[in-house]
Parts: sequence; C-alpha cells; structure tokens
Amino acid sequence: MLDILAPFLGFSLIIAIALCVHVVRTNQQMYWLMIILMLQPLGGVVYFIAIVLPSLMGGRTARKLGSAARETLDPHREYREAKAAHEDAPTVRNQSRLAAAAAHMGRHDEAERLYGEAAQGVYAADPVLLLGRAGALLELKRSAEALALLDRLAEERDHVRTAAEALARARAYEALGRNDEAEEPFVWAAERLPGFEATARYAAFQARTDRRVEAAAALADIDRRLAKTNPQFRKEGRAWRDLAASAVNKA
Repeated sequence: MLDILAPFLGFSLIIAIALCVHVVRTNQQMYWLMIILMLQPLGGVVYFIAIVLPSLMGGRTARKLGSAARETLDPHREYREAKAAHEDAPTVRNQSRLAAAAAHMGRHDEAERLYGEAAQGVYAADPVLLLGRAGALLELKRSAEALALLDRLAEERDHVRTAAEALARARAYEALGRNDEAEEPFVWAAERLPGFEATARYAAFQARTDRRVEAAAALADIDRRLAKTNPQFRKEGRAWRDLAASAVNKA
C-alpha cells in the first residue's frame, strides 16, 4: 500500500514546496505556508484557486473565485487590512473602505459613523458615501434618515440612478409603510442588480404584501438559478434565498 501511495505523496510534497516558494516570492500572507503544508493536498488546492488562478487568468470570474476562497478561510481579513490602511493613512478612500468592511461584518453602527465622518466638505455629496451610510441606517432601522440621504443623492446634478440605490430606496419605503412607492424601485433593482439580493428582497416584499403566488414563483426562480451557481458563491446565494423563503412561509 505504501509503495502505491509513495509516488502520489512525493508529487504532493513537490507541489506543496512549489506553492510555498510562490507564497514567499509574491509576498503573500505567511499563514498560507501553514495551510499548504499542514492541509495537503487540500491546502494547496485552496491556495491555487484563491491566489494563483486569479493571477494566471486575470478574469473577473477568476478574481471572484479567489476572493470567495479567501473570504471562507479568513472572513475578517478585509476588515483588518482596511483598518490598518486607514490607521496608516486616514484618507476618505481608506475610511470608505473600512466602513464597507465593517458593514460586511455586520458592524453597522461603526459603518454609519465612518461614512458620516467621511462625507464632509468636498465629499459631502459623494454618492458612494451617501449610499453606504444609507445602507447602514437601513440595517439600524433608521429608515427615515436613510431615505433623506437617498433623496439628497437623487437631487445631485448629473446624478445617475443605480440599481443599488433603487434597492435601498425600496427598502426605506417599505420600512416606512409606503408600499405603493416601494413597488417600482424594487422591480427596477431586481431587473438590474446581479446576484440574488434584489430578487430575494422583492420576493419577500411580495409575500408581505399579500402576493404569495408571485413570491413563491420568484422563490422557485431563485432555486433554479442557485442550482446553476458556482459552488464558491452558493453560500451567499442561499442566505438570500432563505430570506425570501422565510417571508413566503409566513405569508
């Protein structure tokens, strides 16, 4: 048995060493060395997908695969790096990055504060900062304040409506009981925003407004799309699917 496994183990070790050399030469985080060496061959496969493949292919899909793999292994990495960057250089850009990372981790109080502090002076009407803060306010159940920011954003000259903005507005309207006004931006966002969030939130809205048949059809469509989604992205997709399913089941 050992004679049969020996060539495989030797080849696996050679690959692991090569990947470790890649870690050092490309200045990757040193924890990758432990992952590659202690979790052979799986650790090497993960490193290849997360780091090597995106650099070889350079495409959007490859980068998303790498990002998803890194997120799974180290979900707090972006927040740590964003915080370190902001401490080294407290620019508006770095503060916005830190706010986004905080929001991603569910630290919405921190995100709202950071976005608010950044949106000062010449950046007071910055669309990224206004929309980011509005999103944090929605999560904090401060929907009236969020809608005020979205109205301010819409009033800016040369402003172009985005799907993310439309979804935030729809959520604010619904939270404030303005369901008739929420319908159009929900539809607009669901038709344009990639991923599952907009479709799932609209399905949940339909269920909460006594349109269970339509909501169930939307949920079935989410299930069909989810079955065809790359496994790396299914975890997030399932979370949005569960949000819609919960509303449908309660309707």
